[in-house]
Amino acid sequence: MIAADSPLQTLGAAVRDERRAAQLTQTQLAELAGCSDRTLRDIERGAGSPSIGTVVAVLDALGLGLEVTA
Repeated sequence: MIAADSPLQTLGAAVRDERRAAQLTQTQLAELAGCSDRTLRDIERGAGSPSIGTVVAVLDALGLGLEVTA
């Protein structure tokens, strides 16, 4: 089980918040990103194991970027 404050859940919450701010449904965003509704739901929950390419596609569809820190 993933901790409530895990990076995956933080990412998922940001995606969900931005999707809602853009007034998009999960289905609409999934279509824009080229992924399934199920995959998008998993990303928003911080669950599953989507590919990095899928995550980047979702972020790109929302006008967001991904920053990697060491």
